Amino acid sequence: MAWSGFRGRLVIEEISIRDLGVIGEARLPLGPGFTALTGETGAGKTMVVTALGLLLGARSDSGTVRSGSSMAVVEGHWDVDAAGPVAERVRDAGGEVDATSGGRAHLILGRSVGSDGRSRATVGGRSAPVGVLDELGHHLVVVHGQSEQLRLKSSTAQREALDRFAGAPLAALLGDYQDAYQRWQTDRGELDVLTAERDRRTREAEELRLAMAEIEEAAPQRGEDLALAEQAERLTNLEDLRIAATEAREAVSAQMGDGGDAASLLDAARRSLDRVVAHDATLVPIAEQLTNASFALNEISGLLSSYLGGLDADGGRELEGIHERRAVLTALIRRYGPGLDGVVDYLEAGSTRLLELDSDADRIEQLSLEVEAGLARVHELAAALSDLRGTAARRLESEVSAELRALAMPDARLTIDIESRDLGLTGRDQVSLLLQPHPGAEPRPIAKGASGGELSRVMLAIEVVLAGSDPVPTFVFDEVDAGVGGASATEIGRRLAKLAETAQVIVVTHLAQVAAFSTNHLVVEKGTDGSVTTSNVRLVHADERALEMARLLSGSPDSEHALAHARELLEQAHGAWR
Repeated sequence: MAWSGFRGRLVIEEISIRDLGVIGEARLPLGPGFTALTGETGAGKTMVVTALGLLLGARSDSGTVRSGSSMAVVEGHWDVDAAGPVAERVRDAGGEVDATSGGRAHLILGRSVGSDGRSRATVGGRSAPVGVLDELGHHLVVVHGQSEQLRLKSSTAQREALDRFAGAPLAALLGDYQDAYQRWQTDRGELDVLTAERDRRTREAEELRLAMAEIEEAAPQRGEDLALAEQAERLTNLEDLRIAATEAREAVSAQMGDGGDAASLLDAARRSLDRVVAHDATLVPIAEQLTNASFALNEISGLLSSYLGGLDADGGRELEGIHERRAVLTALIRRYGPGLDGVVDYLEAGSTRLLELDSDADRIEQLSLEVEAGLARVHELAAALSDLRGTAARRLESEVSAELRALAMPDARLTIDIESRDLGLTGRDQVSLLLQPHPGAEPRPIAKGASGGELSRVMLAIEVVLAGSDPVPTFVFDEVDAGVGGASATEIGRRLAKLAETAQVIVVTHLAQVAAFSTNHLVVEKGTDGSVTTSNVRLVHADERALEMARLLSGSPDSEHALAHARELLEQAHGAWR
């Protein structure tokens, strides 16, 4: 049997168990394909499913710890895509996956349960919350046999499975619908906001017009407040400035010329040197510096005179006018600031905002038309989705019901109920998978319409039909053959083998007709030392496998008739794989 369908899939390679229930220590070599798990009643087959459940984040129970032991330990080895979501989630949790080859990686998950009830999880070699195992479990394994573990439990999951079964036409239509729905939602949201805020926005526009008129009337300029502050400071201290500048000018160059000013003294010093400079050349540069200093003092004297003249001119401006202007600017800053630059920015931004507010009426009218047209388009596409789902539902009902007839449930029928609800991102359909166990019975949700064994067969029928469109990495079936035998059991085995072409399948079974189709046969064996019952797991091949099949058929591996029948079953199943 070729497993080309497993390329890029997630596969459990091995599970090891220690001190769980009656299992002392066991190693389960799994791998791709169909693994059958058989053994005597009470040998601990269910503990294997329990062990897998612990690895997938199931709630722990100290009662499962083997008597006399302090802790039960389970470890699982997976082959995963090194760049896939499982490996990425493991790394997010701080764990590691070991790269192998071809883009694959080796992942180890672990779980321990103490006799005191404490539980510990490890993900990729690192301790992690049990919730991480539960999260990873949704990507790794689906267990059938208990309703609380039922895949496709929610209406959303059932609708998604039906959509995948419907194929590419529905997927394309759903994409168009979601685009139209999201556009309609966006437009409707904007329209609701504009309509609800129309009065507030009208008030905002009126207040903005008043504010802009006030600012425009004042006509503030950037930096004007700073310039006015400097002018006010100057005018407030005008007399002190005039006295100080006058005294400085008199000290540099006295207007009355009594000879005590700096310019007169420098001039006297320069004349003294001029009389003797011809006798010593070293005095020449000194005399030149005195001349330059005299020029500089004359320039300073001129600047001070100009400054005093300017003070006389500024004195004509009323300080009261500056204070009034500053008061106007301060009021504007308090209302529309911060700062005078903020006031100017408010005026500039206000023009744009006012255009936006004034255009609301036109925008509301335009959006109303777009929302109406968008809703009509959404309803049109939703109706088309409902039609496609209805067609796919009838086909899925027929195919699953045909599978159920072959699985010893001849009167059972799958019914898919599609009810209209409010429009949503996936349309207006609420999908429910219902089981009608026999004619005249009221169809009920699949988790409530069948017993444990029947439920497993119902889910097997559904999974076989969905296998091509809704791939799952690993299936575990418990009690799938409860209450059946003969030809029906053979059909169960045949369908499990078909499912194993694209997924890893692990089945706990007590029927040889089912186990015969497996490509990997594990036997849970029970032993005792007189006081404690201990189980282990053994991989069987060839004659050993035939003996186990004979035991399943007759209760004893020594029956020649049963052994011949076992070999016949194996040969028939082997021929079916090829």
